[in-house]
This record gives sequence, structure tokens and C-alpha cells, in this order.
Amino acid sequence: MSFVETQTHGDIVEIRLARAPVNALNPQLCNETREAIEQAVHHGAHGIVLSGGPKVFSAGLDVPYLLSLGDQRDHLLLAWQAFFGLARTLAAAPLPVVAALGGHAPAGGCVLALCCDYRIMASGPYRIGLNETQVGLVAPEGIQRLMRRVVGAYRAERLLVGGEMVDADTALQIGLVDELVEIENVAQRGRVWLEQLLSLPRSAMLHTRQLARADLVEALRPEHIELDRFVDAWYAPDTQSALKALVAKLGK
Repeated sequence: MSFVETQTHGDIVEIRLARAPVNALNPQLCNETREAIEQAVHHGAHGIVLSGGPKVFSAGLDVPYLLSLGDQRDHLLLAWQAFFGLARTLAAAPLPVVAALGGHAPAGGCVLALCCDYRIMASGPYRIGLNETQVGLVAPEGIQRLMRRVVGAYRAERLLVGGEMVDADTALQIGLVDELVEIENVAQRGRVWLEQLLSLPRSAMLHTRQLARADLVEALRPEHIELDRFVDAWYAPDTQSALKALVAKLGK
């Protein structure tokens, strides 16, 4: 069973995360999304809309699955490698990608959005942010760079240290997202934005984009993620307690 759906609209491919109920990012979903992006590029797409929902773009990493791995460090590493592999594929994609956020985008969902060229979010009671500190985790330096790149250094510091999730209106105000539209129009608006961008002289646009996004690609290099150190921190007692409390809360 595939967790990804694709739909072609001329030169634009919509890739939709489709792992009910909240598009929790397990290795299969991450790998299938990465492969769908690579296939779209291979088959000549000029732009991609990455969507999810409804009401949740992606709830981030599949914490219950990760906790179920227990002391299987190798399996945990593989799961995180799948996620960061998807993030790097988005960041380094040779064609523009719009994040169509039809709902909440916490943690890993926010990371994927930050790797895209443009973020369109549903207006309403939806939230986005990197809430890692709330569950005892430290967002790696590379991920912090993604946030600083979009909202500025000081605002990123406040959001990251507090693990703050902001509502859609605030996200627009601080530049974390670029537009708000009605939830049913998020993916369509993403296609319209891409069509406008793709009307520009293609070579100049793509080359300029590549230069402008070099820092994004650099941020996700392995030395800025330090995955081994991140996994070590995952096993810290206070982190495990916070994660288990989160899962218990979600289960209610």
C-alpha cells in the first residue's frame, strides 16, 4: 500500500502525503515521497506541489513508531536518515516546489515546508513550528538554519528555544508562510503560483534559484545535522519521558 498519491497538471505534479490520519512520517512515507519527487524530475516536470491534509499537512515524525524501536539504534538511525534524505531531496530539487499546507505542520512537517520554495497555508485554526524542545529534543544546527533563513535570527531563536507553534495568521505575519488561503484552495493556489514562476525565462529563473538556495542545501549537509549525536540525545531519560507523555496525550 502506497502512502503517496500523485496527480499531473501539465508541467506541474502534485505529490500528496496520504498516510491517514495525520501523515506521520515513518520511513515508508519518507522514502516514497522522495522517490515521487525524483520520478517527477525524471519525467520532465517543471514544478511540484507538495500537499497533505486535510487539516494536517504532516504531524511530523511517527513518534510511536520510533519509540517502538526501543534500543534498536540501527533501525532508529535508518528512520531518521529516511527523513533527512527526504528533506535534502526537497532542498536540492532542481525545480521549484511549493508546500501546500492544508492544516497543521509541526516539527518534521514544518521542516519539509521550510525546504520548499514557497509556503501556502490554510487560513484558520492551524499551527506550524518546530516544537522539539517541548519533548526534550534539540533541533540540529542545520534545521535551526532553515528557520533562521526564513524568519531571521532573533525570531528564530525565540521560536526554537520555546518550541513555539504559531497560528496561521502569526506565521504569515513573521514570514514563516507566504500566503493564507481557504483550506480547499491550498493546492490549487500552489499550482497558480508555480505557473506564474514558470512563465519566466526558464534558464535564468532556475540558475538564479540555484544560487539563492545554496545556503539551504548547505544547511542540511550531514555535518550540520550530526545524526549520531541527535540519536544519542533521543535516548536521554528526560527525552524518553517527554516523548512517552506526548504519545499518551495523543492517544487520549
